[in-house]
Amino acid sequence: MKSVDKNSKKSKKSRRLGEPRVMGIEEYSGLEVNAKVEMIRALIPLGLMHVQEVLEREVEELAGERYHRGDARPELVRHGSNPGSVKLAGQRHAIRIPRVRNRERKEEVRLESLDRMRESGEGEEGLMKRVLYGISCRNYEAAAEAVPGAIGLSPSSVSREFMEASAQRLRELSERELSVYDVGAMFLDGKTFAEDTLVIALGVTRMGEKVVLGFVQAGTENEKTLTAFLLGLLDRGLRIEEGVLVVIDGSKGLRAAVKKAFRDRAVVQRCQWHKRENVVGYLPKSEQAALRRRLQRAYQKPTYLEAKNALMKIHAELETRNLSAAASLQEGLEETLTLHRLGVFELLGMSFKTTNCIESVMSGVEERCGKVDSWKNSSQKQRWLATALLDIEPRLNRVKGYKYLFLLREKIQKELGIQGIVQAA
Repeated sequence: MKSVDKNSKKSKKSRRLGEPRVMGIEEYSGLEVNAKVEMIRALIPLGLMHVQEVLEREVEELAGERYHRGDARPELVRHGSNPGSVKLAGQRHAIRIPRVRNRERKEEVRLESLDRMRESGEGEEGLMKRVLYGISCRNYEAAAEAVPGAIGLSPSSVSREFMEASAQRLRELSERELSVYDVGAMFLDGKTFAEDTLVIALGVTRMGEKVVLGFVQAGTENEKTLTAFLLGLLDRGLRIEEGVLVVIDGSKGLRAAVKKAFRDRAVVQRCQWHKRENVVGYLPKSEQAALRRRLQRAYQKPTYLEAKNALMKIHAELETRNLSAAASLQEGLEETLTLHRLGVFELLGMSFKTTNCIESVMSGVEERCGKVDSWKNSSQKQRWLATALLDIEPRLNRVKGYKYLFLLREKIQKELGIQGIVQAA
């Protein structure tokens, strides 16, 4: 009965046409080049029709309808058309551009709509996204030629335009003013490009929104470079005076950099998943699954004392069986229980007990950059990463439990002893 009631509320158009289907980016990026070309080819005629419609509408506003007398501005008249082109889907397409002339001044009247289309950069944006989602520069010439009437772009032209557009994205991200974000937590993790690692900083605002703070080309153990990177975030306006939670995977270089740059304004949550996998890695494969489950159950205990006692029991057993595994569990154990100690594990553990939030960003970067088979230099890596991150950012969901982030800040301030300072300010 419920399904009948639900269907009865649908509009006539919905019943006739069915629910609209929206293709996701992941689905589009997974398509073969030929399938993408077919989609572009199908949409080009509609885009050109819209362009002609916009131009004709402006001509009518200026010179009136065709063959119509008694216009409000008799000095403006139609004056034929000129051959021209507009860029759609990253390719130029030939069109006839209508002309309007001012008889009194004896001069051409510029069409503002044409100027806007040429200056909007929509064509370059579309080209950049398709390169990002899987049509490589080498395949692009064939894609352009497959669209009837297109003035195709050569691979070198596509590469040059993508370089210019992606360089702009890199500047946009690296110069982004961070003081506008009220960041309560952040994730730090590295993404490998060929032989280089680029460490990304992902912030979480008090409203639970994720924002890319920046990145640096350095290994996760490069303490000196990472410290300079974090200090650079502060110079760009990152506010941590009221305390911030920093989630890391356990890298000693990252931990030392956070301590040096953020001093007594940060508490660190070590990723429980990485800790668990590091510990079980010391055991024979036949014993790993059982220990993994035990560690998982221990970390899922709701309170600090319960979780700590369960983990120390496992530690005591490991000391008699595998000293390396026991030492791995003991190292940094307290920082894997930071959320427990603050008393917010049940409320925010799903979002902050691991580095999963930034791992999902890394997955999106891989989808957009994974098909590049030759990384030539640092500039190329950084341009691609910046472009991918800014494309991913608007699609990121709020963290689960974001309504309790105000409580997290209160607990951090109490832990660090800065609550009175903040209130006095």
